[in-house]
Amino acid sequence: MQQHSIKVLRWSLVLILLPACTANTHQAGVTDNFTPGLGEIMAMSATRHAKLGLAGQAQNWELAAYEVDELLEGFEDAVKYHPTHKEIKRPLTELIPEYMDQPLKELEQAVKNKNSQAFSAGYDNLTAACNACHQATDFGFNRVIRPNFNPFSNQQF
Repeated sequence: MQQHSIKVLRWSLVLILLPACTANTHQAGVTDNFTPGLGEIMAMSATRHAKLGLAGQAQNWELAAYEVDELLEGFEDAVKYHPTHKEIKRPLTELIPEYMDQPLKELEQAVKNKNSQAFSAGYDNLTAACNACHQATDFGFNRVIRPNFNPFSNQQF
């Protein structure tokens, strides 16, 4: 009897909350003006960085190419949505290309050539570039490293 009551209570909550979760919040003529925060973009970049490292380690060149492209898109978004940020003295429109363009080009070439040794060096250069950019922007407390375990147990690399 008690399990039946719990099931009824759970379904009641679902039925009460479901309309709030699925409500159409868009009105005719209203557009979304959502801008991802720089922290959200950089958090996704950290995820992409880790996945890129794991893909390269596994020599999954197709996935590595995808992750390089995703990193490029993320940095483009950072520049587009946050050309300046807080107390950073130089605009991100200058800093991100200055630090990221060359290491990402190196990685693109290493992935294209399926060259594990060049990939490893390029990945270390990218990691160093991330840290140098963080230093230049007074975010040096945010240190990027090679992943030392796979936090994505639901993905085959």
